[in-house]
Amino acid sequence: MIQFSRRGLGGRKEAEKILDDWLSGRVDDAIRQAGTRKSVLARVLHAVFSGLQARPNDPSYAEELSRQTVLIELAHLSERMRSLDMVVQAAPMLGLLGTVVGMIDAFSVLAVVDGIVDPGALAGGIYVALTTTAVGLAIALFAFFIATWLESRIDRERTIMEALVSAAIHGRVGPNSKAA
Repeated sequence: MIQFSRRGLGGRKEAEKILDDWLSGRVDDAIRQAGTRKSVLARVLHAVFSGLQARPNDPSYAEELSRQTVLIELAHLSERMRSLDMVVQAAPMLGLLGTVVGMIDAFSVLAVVDGIVDPGALAGGIYVALTTTAVGLAIALFAFFIATWLESRIDRERTIMEALVSAAIHGRVGPNSKAA
């Protein structure tokens, strides 16, 4: 979440205003705003605007510049997701390892005692086994929900980027727009 904040995830309203300025012919305002904003969407729009200004008769150039910018931004946003996925997968295994260690401890009590086994000594190993399993699963579930939420934010940002790039190059399409 800190990484998302640093990269400037979000800012859709600002990006929409920048795009409105661009489409309304306030090109200088749009370029200035896109250049000074620190959001992912503003950086993508700035790439589109740069491409359209550099080669006004070649929208494919602007599309390529924006595609490269989108890829770089998405790579930065996804940078640490693999680590979070690792936690999701490793936590249950660590819990299982604790379960095995706890059960070994419980059975070792049985192995060294002749006769009646102290239930307290046996319960200690079982306690370790169950506690580590529960903690591992709790950590995995928490990390899973966080990872899923973060991945949905990245997907939403990708969709918005694509829509902004298309609108900046080709204009808006919607129920109130008129076909050319």
